[in-house]
Formats: sequence, C-alpha cells, structure tokens
Amino acid sequence: MCETAKTLQPWLHDKLVLLQAPCQLWMEQDGSVGGPSATGFYTGDVRLVSAIAMDIDGEAPTPISVSRDSADAASIVSVPRSLEGPTADPRFRVMVSQHVHAQGLRQQIVIESGRDDDIQVPVHITIVPDMSTMQEIKGGARSSAVARGAIQTNADASGGIIVADDQGNAYSVHADHADDVSWNTRAVTLTWHCTVPANGTVELSWNLVVQSSHAAPVAAAATPCHWANVRVTAADRRVSRWINTSLQDLAALRMTIADDPDHAFLAAGAPWYFTLFGRDSLWSARFMLPLDVTVAMDTLHVLARFQATEHDAPSNADPGKIMHELRGEQLVSQGTFAGTLSLPPLYYGTIDATPLWIIVLGETLRWGASREEVRELLPNLQAALAWLRVWGDCDGDGFLEYIDRTGHGLSNQGWKDSGDSVRWNDGHIADGPIALCEVQGYAYQAAMTGAELLETFGLPGADEWRSWAARLKARFNERFWVDDGRGRYPAIALDKDKRPVDSLTSNIGHLLGTGILDGDGVRDVVARLVGADMLSGYGVRTMSTLAGGYWPESYHCGSVWAHDSAIIMNGLRAEGYRDEALRVAEGLVRAAAAFDYQIPELYSGDAWDCAGVGMRAPAPYPAACHPQAWSAASSVSVLALLLGLDSDGSSSPLDSPLAQGLRVVHG
Repeated sequence: MCETAKTLQPWLHDKLVLLQAPCQLWMEQDGSVGGPSATGFYTGDVRLVSAIAMDIDGEAPTPISVSRDSADAASIVSVPRSLEGPTADPRFRVMVSQHVHAQGLRQQIVIESGRDDDIQVPVHITIVPDMSTMQEIKGGARSSAVARGAIQTNADASGGIIVADDQGNAYSVHADHADDVSWNTRAVTLTWHCTVPANGTVELSWNLVVQSSHAAPVAAAATPCHWANVRVTAADRRVSRWINTSLQDLAALRMTIADDPDHAFLAAGAPWYFTLFGRDSLWSARFMLPLDVTVAMDTLHVLARFQATEHDAPSNADPGKIMHELRGEQLVSQGTFAGTLSLPPLYYGTIDATPLWIIVLGETLRWGASREEVRELLPNLQAALAWLRVWGDCDGDGFLEYIDRTGHGLSNQGWKDSGDSVRWNDGHIADGPIALCEVQGYAYQAAMTGAELLETFGLPGADEWRSWAARLKARFNERFWVDDGRGRYPAIALDKDKRPVDSLTSNIGHLLGTGILDGDGVRDVVARLVGADMLSGYGVRTMSTLAGGYWPESYHCGSVWAHDSAIIMNGLRAEGYRDEALRVAEGLVRAAAAFDYQIPELYSGDAWDCAGVGMRAPAPYPAACHPQAWSAASSVSVLALLLGLDSDGSSSPLDSPLAQGLRVVHG
C-alpha cells in the first residue's frame, strides 16, 4: 500500500545565499541549484527558478571550491572530469562567477585549459522555471503554477526568452553569443559549441532579468546606503569580520515601497520574511542608530505611511496601530503548515510595533535626526499614543494584551509569535488574551518618550502621559512578579484569567532600560538572566533550562536569538551592568564565529562549556533565515557597547580584549 509523501519544511542551515533585495539566490554548499530543497532564484515572495544546471561535454563538472565573496556574489571553481588530460592532474577548470543584483542574476563562466591541444566541447545551461510562492516553498508543497500548467515561455524581440505565469510574474533569459536557445514549459536551455584553445580560455555569460512581479517592497535603488563605505578593524578578527559581514548583508537587505522610493527600510530576513515587518524593521533600525540615523528615520516614515486609521477585524487593524507585515498578496500557509494561517497582504497582528515605533522616534531624535523630519511625524505619534490607551488594552484592565479573533491569524503577537511560545513553568500553554511582560515595559517607555516629544515640540498631553505611565508601572510591579524558590522574576505574561504565567524567559531582559522596574527589580532581573540556566555562552536562552517547556532546538522555548540577546545586552548596559553586558557580547562573538560570521535568525540553546563534553559550537536551527536583519544589526550594538558610544556623541571604550584596536573607518 502506497502512502502519500509527507510534506516537510525545507531546511536552510547548510545552504548558501546571495542577495540584493528584492532578489535572492539560494544554493547548496557546492554552489549547485536544484533538487528537493529551497534552492533557487527568488524575487520577493516568488521562486522564479528552481534549478540551474551546467554540463560540459555531457557531464556536470565537479565543484572543488566555493567562495561567497560578498553578500551578492560568489565564485565557484569546478573540474569537468570528462576532459582530463593524459595524467591524473586536472587539466581543465571551470570558474563561475554568480552575481545577484536588484533586477536579477548574472552568471559569467570561464573555461580554462592547461592542455597542449585545442578542445571542442558543447556547454549547456539548463534553467528550470518554477513560480512557487514563498508559502508553498516553506510548507514543502509543489509549485501550484507548475501543477496547473500556468507557466508560458516565448521568444522576445532581442533573441532572449520570456518566462511568465498567470499571476503577473515574468522574467527574461539572455545568453551572450549562444549558438542555440531552446525552451519549453519545463526548461530553458542555452547552448554554446566552444573551441577551448590550447593553454587558453573561453568566456561565456548569461543574464536573468526580472520583468514583473507583484512583490510589495522593491529595490532601494534611489536611496544611498550610508554605511556602504564603513569598515571596522579590531585586534580580535572575529569582531571585525562579524561586523563587516553584517554590514554587507544589511546593505543587501535594504528595500523600499514602489510609490515611496526615497525611504529605505531593512527587510526582516531571507528567505521567509523578505519584506517589511514592523517589529523586525524597527529593532534592526534601532540597533543601527550608532552608525546611521537615516535607516531609522526612513523606517519610521514607511511605517507611518501604513499606520491604521480605522478598525478592521480581518487585518487586526485599529486606529493608530503600526503594521506587522506587508506582502504582495494574501498569505495562505501551504503544505505542512496548511490551514494554520491566512493573512491579508497588509496585516496588523502585532502588540509591540506601535510602542516600539514611538520609542525609536524619540531615540532617533536623540541620535541626531532632523527636528523637521521628526516634526512631520508628530500626528502619527499622537495617533500611536492614543492606540496605547484606547485599543492596546483590549479588556480594560490597564495592560496591553492581544488575542487572535479571526481564528486564522497569529495566535501570539509579541516577538515570540509561535503558537507554543507562552508557557507555564510546567510546560503547558497559556490561554489568551495574553499580556506580555516586555510589552508593558515598551508601553511604559513609549509613554515617557511620547511625553518628552510632546513637550519638546510644544504639544499638550505630556503630564497626562507621564501619569499614565506611572499607573502602568505600579500595576506591573503589583501583578507580574513570581518566585520559584531561586529568586523572584517577572512572569512572561498574564493569561486570560490575569494569572502570572510563571516560566522564566528572556522576555524579562527586555524590561531593562525601559524604566518600568525599580532598583530592586532591576537587580533581581539581572541576577536571573546571568544564571547558568539562562546564559548559554552563545547568548541568552529564550527560556530557562529549568522550565518544563525548555528544549534547546525549540523556536522560542530554549533557543538563542542574537537580537534578543542584544536587546538584553543593551538593557544591562543602560542599567549600569557593563560587565554582565560584556558577557552577553562575548557569547554573541563566539556564535558569530561558529556561523562563519553570518548569525542566523536563531540557533540552539546548548551550552558553550558542557560538563564532561567541553566546548562545542551551537547547533543550527535548520529552517532559520540567514541573513536576518536584526541578527546582523546586533553586531552594531556590540560595536556600540565595546566603544561605549552614546547618543550625546561621547564614547567610553570597555577595557576588554574584544575592544582592543577596535576602530570604525569611513571611506
């Protein structure tokens, strides 16, 4: 009896990516593209091509070297074994340069001979159209465009091939000086009949250019990248390599909205979240403030553009609310995730993006943004503040909470947005509405920041918001604290019955620096965060190893997220705990080295120094995005910590080996 094959989410941990938003190319470690995985060429949320294959003289050359030269380029060296010479030494090499740009992909091929005779060989490049949606790829489902026969191929006027589907996605393929171009709905094949001269070379090339797509964000072509010429040097090369790699990746993640090309933001991550996310883009821009205020100011402008003005239940929108994510079409989960999500293209299912928007606005002004630019956003500030009081508190108890009322939206709407992320200490899942602890801290800081901005610009309401914040602080400290016998700490959340959900999680670290904790509260939170059950040696675990729901490979209940650790590190620094902040930074540098300086979205919570085992690298979370904007941008927070950079222009470098020789070089 034959069973239907189970669909599985493809894993990314062993894949290489080249990107220049909105395009990305995913490859295997040997540089190949194809097979049952997420490899392929994408634009926005669509995989245009599922496989790219080369054969020389009827045989695929064997890769011997792959180098990711930058965020958007790689070099692959291979040997066509069918063309070996009279000895065992390879006498032919093929060097392929791949370059992803904002409009497509260019591949240049150099065939190099070390033989003493001319050789005639056919070279074929086969490109397989796909047109899968991102949700089909993520769920391991087959391309619906292929299944329904919706892909068409035709010659264009310039001698290339146009590949298009019935959803408005199209691209062209052009080969330089090819002898033959053939195509059908299954593949485009480029053919060259080459004479490789004795001890000489032949150069070939071809291009894929995106003609149209319904991706919402587009390339940030009209705006300069203000850190493009920034380089960091350090005595500890791990520090400089991580920061410099991250800055390249962040430049490649820059996007804009088609009808607002002057304001660039950072896409959340490749491949699953290659678009505008309110929370992610704000945190990434906030981390970048010590190097660049422009990306924060632009992100604030873009999000203000989409700020909700009315209540809309299907999209979870309320007046003044900042959006969660933007897609080119309805997001409907497919394959292994089928039936779990159905989100409108513009979705507002986030409880924290609105207070974070207010906080980032205030911090961007302090870091040197133009007062006039901030003044333009004051109506949005007032609307966002009103949302905190009118709509953020959905049941009138004085706390910000969320619940999915549609049945097909996100069940959890804080940064830990997986369905099982809010757990009791015994491991069972809490019921909503959920009032997260860190969101109360964000709301307090947002109210205080909003009051300062209103006062700065001569607008009324500052005293009212300070009073609102004081009442929230008192309520928080009355209701959220729990004690497990090892010391007290804030619960991760209040559940639907207003009971404190008592697992110990990294969420409490987000409270540091917000002002919602008193002195004793700060001390107690720090004491729990630096315990061996929370600090892994590679960052801060999302959940204590002592909690019933802990698992080192859990998405939100035991793994480590670099951005989460960076937030906690910044909070420790803000509260005066510089040594503890440095311990977190040291862990992130170790993690960066373990992942070849491109820290993924998350990784395992395994300890750096396990008793009886010794040092070991953190295990990857197999489906994690990389690069991820807030993971990459966390390197800038580490830079700011080590150099002691502050918004007033002062600096006080740490006395740490990581800070030795650390310099930021412009130009």
